[in-house]
Order: sequence, then C-alpha cells, then structure tokens
Amino acid sequence: MKQLMDVAIIGGGPAGLSAALVLGRARKSVIVIDEERPRNRVTKESHGFLTRDGIKPSEFRQIARQQISVYPTVLFENDTAIEVTGTDGEFIITTAKGLTFGAKKLLFAVGMKDLPLDMEGLTDVYGKSAFVCPYCDGWEMRDRKLVIITNGDRALHFAKTIAGWTSQYAICTDGPDEMTDEQREELKRHDIPVFASKIQRIEAENGNVQQVVLEDGSIIACEGIFFVPKLAIGSNLPQALGCEMTEAGAVIVDDFGKTNVPGVYSAGDAASQKYQVVAAASMGSMAAVSINSELLGEAWSARG
Repeated sequence: MKQLMDVAIIGGGPAGLSAALVLGRARKSVIVIDEERPRNRVTKESHGFLTRDGIKPSEFRQIARQQISVYPTVLFENDTAIEVTGTDGEFIITTAKGLTFGAKKLLFAVGMKDLPLDMEGLTDVYGKSAFVCPYCDGWEMRDRKLVIITNGDRALHFAKTIAGWTSQYAICTDGPDEMTDEQREELKRHDIPVFASKIQRIEAENGNVQQVVLEDGSIIACEGIFFVPKLAIGSNLPQALGCEMTEAGAVIVDDFGKTNVPGVYSAGDAASQKYQVVAAASMGSMAAVSINSELLGEAWSARG
C-alpha cells in the first residue's frame, strides 16, 4: 500500500475535480482515482458552466487537470476502484490494476451511468440530436420539431419545461401513457399530441434525427429528441460500505456531502438528481470544504 493520503476521491468528473482543486489548495494530500469513462463523453459540448459554455467534455477535464497540477499534493491514477475496506481515518482502496491506496477520508464522485438504450436507433443519435436535459441542450434545439419520450407525471412536467424552447413537439410514451385523465386533458388543451404506441425505431442520418416510427404505423417527423434515461450509480462501492441510498439509486448526503458512514462523502450526480456540470462542481467544492474542516478539527484535537 502506498502512503496514507488525507483524501481519496473516486471519480474524476466535475465534482471530483472541483473537490481536488479545493483540497489541493488546502494543502491536503489527495489521490483521484478515475477510470476516464464519463457519462457525458457521448456529447459534443457541455453547457451552462460560466466561462466554459459550449466546451467539449474532454477539454473541460483536460483544463481542470492542468490547473490542479499546480498543487503538488494532488495525484491522479487512471484506474477503477473495485473495493474499499477500513473505517474513518484509515480506508483502503483496491483498484482493478491491483494497486492499493490508503486514505483518511473518502469522497465518492462516481456519477451515474446510462443503462443500455433498448430502443433501436437511439444510441446512434444520443448526444448528437437526442438529449436528456433541456437546460443543457435546449438552446441548441430551440424552435425545432421535437419528440419527447417519457410517460406518467414526467410527461406533463417535460411538456411544460420544453415549451420554453419550442412550441413544436409531441410526446411519445413508448407504450401505456400512465397518466391521469386530468393530465391527458391538460396536454390536449395545449394542443400537445400524445402517442401511446410502442416505438419501433428512430431513423436518422449522420446522427441527426429524421423521424420516430411507431409500431402502430405512425411516423413522427422531428429534428430532435429529449428522453428520460434509465440510470444507475457509477459504482456499487458506496452501498457496499453501508451508505444510505435513495430509491433513484443516489447516495443520501447532507448539504455538505456527508453520508451516514463516518469519513465518507459523496458529491455530484452520484448524490443528486440535478445532473448539471455546474451543480456537480458546486457539490464537489462544498464536500471538499467539509472534508478539510473535519481533517483540520481532528488534527487540532490531536495536538491539544
């Protein structure tokens, strides 16, 4: 095992990188273990982050690492954490490459991962003309003909949200709509078409959506898609350590990223359903401040 670090950050996305920056500036020894397979690698651009609007996700991470490299106490390991043992003050992380790292505190910034897209043609357009977040990509889809793929309460919520970017859209529920009569009537009053047939396939050209073909023979011409993905947390390690989880599969944390397990924190998409780069970075920063305060308090008590 290598030296006992102050903090091990598992995950090197916006949350993990932001935490590494704060902790590096606080002169804490940090190891960032990152497998470099971020969920947003399928997208061309990231949006909504002040001074970095429209940046490529890979470039964002590259710039972040360059800036963090100024702080010599932060190290990076391109690897996957597969096991965590120990307790607060002395955690041991084992990686897929067989390395082991010791750390006093842990921060899980493992994000979420997409479960397989079981709809023909969706993989071909995901990140090109099919997206999951209007706040991230709605501007690029403004005034276009869109198809929203979702059902239930989310269908009405999405319909209200996407109306800020375009008035030309239909909802495909890909099977039973799971809506109430009141919800159906509200969508009807706003002249929003709802198609409840299963989706047979999505047709596109060079990643650009052309139309959605339904099993009942309906064909919906469109220029873009928004859909609600099926997600799972990027690592099962938080749950294996005993962290409490939400029904959606995220780690339950307080306002500063603390979990119910002493010495263990989580930030970013792994501990939230906001799914925005700027929100993840903010959570990482706040978690780092809390971790640093905890380490400083322990060191203070040990001296006196």
